[in-house]
Amino acid sequence: MTPPVLLPAPSLVSESPAWAALKGAVEQLRPHLAGDGSLSPEGDLTVAQESLASAVAAVAELAPAFPHDAAYLAAVQRDLERWRDGGVGVPDFLDSLLEFHPEQQRVDGVEHLVVFPMYTQNGNPDRHLEAVLLKVTWPAWVAEVEAGDYANPMFVPVEFLDFTAGYDTNSAVLFPETVAVREVPRFTWGAIFCDREAARFRTVMRAALDVLRLELPADVQVLLDDQRVAQETFVLWDVIHDRTHMHGDLPFDPFMVKQRMPFWLYALEELRCDLTAFRAAVELDRAGVAGARLAQYAIVLDRALRFPLAGSRVRNYDGLGGQLLFAFLHRRRVVNWTDNRLSVDWEALPDAVLALLEQIEDLYWRSIDRPKVSHWLAAYELVTTCVEPHPASTWARGREALPLDGPPKELTNLVLPDEFPLSMFFEALSKKIGPVIESTRGIRA
Repeated sequence: MTPPVLLPAPSLVSESPAWAALKGAVEQLRPHLAGDGSLSPEGDLTVAQESLASAVAAVAELAPAFPHDAAYLAAVQRDLERWRDGGVGVPDFLDSLLEFHPEQQRVDGVEHLVVFPMYTQNGNPDRHLEAVLLKVTWPAWVAEVEAGDYANPMFVPVEFLDFTAGYDTNSAVLFPETVAVREVPRFTWGAIFCDREAARFRTVMRAALDVLRLELPADVQVLLDDQRVAQETFVLWDVIHDRTHMHGDLPFDPFMVKQRMPFWLYALEELRCDLTAFRAAVELDRAGVAGARLAQYAIVLDRALRFPLAGSRVRNYDGLGGQLLFAFLHRRRVVNWTDNRLSVDWEALPDAVLALLEQIEDLYWRSIDRPKVSHWLAAYELVTTCVEPHPASTWARGREALPLDGPPKELTNLVLPDEFPLSMFFEALSKKIGPVIESTRGIRA
């Protein structure tokens, strides 16, 4: 493991004139770029080139504070200069991306300055220049877990120190595949901002639990009271969730391959990864790992109460996964809504959650013997055992209503934007806590 690197206090970097100059250059450049990062027809070439020159100077001034990233920051300056000197065309930062290896500096407290033209998932869809100051969050107890049965050497949990406008959004990830490059390299890392996830969870859950009058077990209240505890809990959740995308009896067409298919396939994959993390947390709790019990509650509460209401209703696969989990637990009478109060049978919760995971894993295991469309149909049937589809849905009318003799894209075209609308319960809850969820855009711990 790479030894810790002694860095200046965050305030010396995030409050420095050089960092302010870099942020200013990035925001000055933004309105002059098209969606692919090139100069827009309405953009001013002179202003854009001056902005990039200012960015180069600021990165050069900040680089000594990050000696462990010296090669990367030198490459960033060259990429910025080439972009500027090339007339601000479509950016290409492959050279600097290949030099950036935060997975090799996975030590608690190590800081990075990240500068790339990129889109921010769940944030800005355009590949614009962004700058982020971040710090690695790698608690010793999670590192010990990861070093055991849950190895995930590509995963880097981080927290914000400061950022430009692309991250003043709902984005909580930093992935190399979002960077503008001339060719796709082999990816070696992925970063998740666990501080944003934890702060968002704590804010929304306080509001939801107050409205629903749900009582938590006494030892779980710390999740809402302590940002650091919640943050480390999300690190454990994320490190196991992330690795699960590559493990298990996966369908032949893996989730990570870009393809067009009904969004409930993505919903089931994300839910499978979360419930696998839940199962691991149960096992780790039994093994005496402090913090594993909290991960179980964080997964269920966030998934079942916040996810259904977050984001738009257009093919929202994370939302659907949350709807399915809540409805499954309700059908099992583990979750009940009686006398305008939500109650949970906390003792029965683990077995019920694992029962849903077993159904999803069985669907995956059977998929190798099924044609693609048959797998899609089986997945739809699994979801509809608990979640009511839209009454106007063609899929809900059964196989006889679907053009099964045509190409798969015809089936995908028949999926409604909101194939699985919110239940009356979630519609009412949305009116109560929707503004709170919206307020977490750009949230910082």
